[in-house]
Amino acid sequence: MDEKHYSKGEITVVWKPTLCKHTAVCFRGLPGVFDPRRRPWIDVEQATEEQIVEQVKKCPSGALSLAEK
Repeated sequence: MDEKHYSKGEITVVWKPTLCKHTAVCFRGLPGVFDPRRRPWIDVEQATEEQIVEQVKKCPSGALSLAEK
């Protein structure tokens, strides 16, 4: 499965594009981190680890997940 990894501190955001339903829940919650108009579209430097963890948990499709180091 194709997936991308974006790391910050103790967390890694994992994005699985084949699962993404494009609901924009992530973008509406943390637009500085998740911006589909930007490449790469995830910039983990734009929020705290805690904010990112809470937002990733809200992903309805499971396309975004966390891999702890």
